[in-house]
Amino acid sequence: MDRIQIFGRRDSAATGRALRFFKERRLQTSLVDISLRPPAPAELRRFIQGLGMDAILDRAGRAYREAGLDFLVMDERGLIERVGRDTDLLALPLVRWGDRTSAGPAESVWRGWLTEVRGPEARR
Repeated sequence: MDRIQIFGRRDSAATGRALRFFKERRLQTSLVDISLRPPAPAELRRFIQGLGMDAILDRAGRAYREAGLDFLVMDERGLIERVGRDTDLLALPLVRWGDRTSAGPAESVWRGWLTEVRGPEARR
């Protein structure tokens, strides 16, 4: 079984909830603290391909409003460059488990992954 990779900030409550969710289910995780190491462009592309550009952005966040991204039209490359410079724009945590991806707190999605992998009894 693949290790679950969580992109977030060590001091983020949402990232902490994701780590706790998987730890309680005895799954191995690795945290990539994006305040120390921003996600690589290839990693961001993987999330964009799986979820779409809009899903990985924290539209309710202050950084998004201050950057004026509501009014900008950006292609995938431009978005990746922008997020590489300002990781506050991301909906955290970004979670990847094999080919599965999620953005933001998504316990129902994570439960669905467990059901796919372990069967219906894993939904708890």
